[in-house]
Amino acid sequence: MTTTATTFDSTKQSLQDTLRDIKSGKIQLPDFQRGWIWDDSHVKSLLASISVSYPIGAIMLLETGNPDVRFRPRAVEGVSLNPKPEPEWFILDGQQRLTSLFQSLFLGEPVKTKDARGNAIERWYYLDISTALDPGADQEDAIISIPADRKSRNFRGEVMADYSTTALECDAEAFPLPLVFDFPGLTAWSGEYTKNGGERLQNWLKLGQTVIQRFQQYQIPLIKLFKATPKEAVCQVFEKVNTGGVSLTVFELLTATYAADDYNLRDDWAIREKEIRKERLLKSVQSDDFLQTISLLASRKRRIKALNEGVDSNKAPAITCKRRDLLRLTLDDYKLWADDVTQGFKRAARFMHSQHIFDARDLPYRTQLVPLAAILTLLGDKADHDGIRTKIARWFWCGVFGELYGGAIETRFAKDVPETIAWVNGGSEPATIVDANFAPNRLYTLRTRNSAAYKGLYALLIKDGGLDFRTGEKITIQMYFDDRIDIHHIFPQAYCKQKGIDPKRCDCVINKTGISAKTNRIIGGNAPSIYLERLKKQSGIDDERMNDILFSHVIKPDALKIDNFDEFFRKREAALLERIEKAMGKPIAREASPYEPQQEFNDFQNEENEIG
Repeated sequence: MTTTATTFDSTKQSLQDTLRDIKSGKIQLPDFQRGWIWDDSHVKSLLASISVSYPIGAIMLLETGNPDVRFRPRAVEGVSLNPKPEPEWFILDGQQRLTSLFQSLFLGEPVKTKDARGNAIERWYYLDISTALDPGADQEDAIISIPADRKSRNFRGEVMADYSTTALECDAEAFPLPLVFDFPGLTAWSGEYTKNGGERLQNWLKLGQTVIQRFQQYQIPLIKLFKATPKEAVCQVFEKVNTGGVSLTVFELLTATYAADDYNLRDDWAIREKEIRKERLLKSVQSDDFLQTISLLASRKRRIKALNEGVDSNKAPAITCKRRDLLRLTLDDYKLWADDVTQGFKRAARFMHSQHIFDARDLPYRTQLVPLAAILTLLGDKADHDGIRTKIARWFWCGVFGELYGGAIETRFAKDVPETIAWVNGGSEPATIVDANFAPNRLYTLRTRNSAAYKGLYALLIKDGGLDFRTGEKITIQMYFDDRIDIHHIFPQAYCKQKGIDPKRCDCVINKTGISAKTNRIIGGNAPSIYLERLKKQSGIDDERMNDILFSHVIKPDALKIDNFDEFFRKREAALLERIEKAMGKPIAREASPYEPQQEFNDFQNEENEIG
């Protein structure tokens, strides 16, 4: 019979032994766990559950000693370790419960917790003996918490109950719960409580055989993950079971791993994050984006090294940045690439500015910054050459209009970097360009910033020379922010509603363009024929100049001036498709249309040439 090794086991351990292991440092926390946060009511409820032997849920522990899963240990709050031993187990799930039980039952000091309003308080926990022995009572009512000076006061500050001496505790029928595992202290307290015999002796015997015994014999279910458990499994397990602590992201796990080598990843990222986010365009960049970029570069370097050493390409390490690969990033990998990648993201911001994307909210795909930053890191100053920048722009726009970065992105990232670098150096087109396709009917469904193609088309129009309707100036980064350029309707919504124009046509990107806030106020809900005359009069713009401005937004002037929505819509749809084709550097497979959009665009182009 064959047995299969397992990476975990389910067992039980007494509460007393578990708390003793915490006190000795045999059980500690990995440093990625955040602090203890339970309030007074949570602690009382937990103690009440123990007092009636109710289950409190399993505790998950991770065995230490795996060289690939090294964390900096941290003692449970309240534990003082000097010298600090190496732990045998880490608490993965159950920190809040174990900390609450340790501090209230084992520490021998007031518990530093919070009240219902979140204010810091210190409390001792007691068992009200009469309530605890009442079979009809709610056992949560038997758990009482008393301030650190052991005196309970009313709202006027008057002492209502005093537990500051053993005699006073006995008189109040209040048993201090920290004594359940302090057997000398328990014996001394019981002697004081029962010294006069009688009913107190009977109550004490009953209490010892029920409630106190339940604490002393309580068994905690344990799930133990053995040291053979791989790092990615630890991360996944923690995220599934952890509800009270911080979500264990890849970044948090690497932070804990690097801390074992006395490197503070969190502090280093905080500095880099601040530097990166000076660029408004990069405000949404996350730590995982940064780590993915490093992974792409580090794994590429390992692959190239293996290939140079004669390793078969099918057996050489792959270029990758999936979650499991981020967890394998070494501290040396991080240190080697972190500075260059920081500059790579800043280069990515400058590239986006050249494409007239200035703000994080207008970025089609935040995720596309990852391969872009990696590519620009590898190219360095070479990326500023016009021919190379043009190729990168084509790759970028194919990704945007092909809408290729919405899912399974890590696999595409891994192809983007080597293929784009090879293409720049004379190789074939990368898969992102080959795979990209834009369906003409997609224009009808682009209505909000939730779509990458919607934001991309808006930026493309500005990039290709869009002029401000009112000032006639080319939209620059300064104007973009100063004049609050945004996506607005060309035929206003109010006008379209009045004329019974289909809202789906009115609100799609074909009827929108970049317009400043002030210009949009002038436009209001008026017909184009009205607001164009108003703009011309207020800004001193003649007909020919207004035509130039409208053409810069691929708008047919004549259709707009006579408020012909259908003609405007047909002409602009065709013109937008042509702009998308130009950006992608490849033709769009046009679908059959009753108004023959390509012919419509040819007519539009001829008119533009005649005017220009």
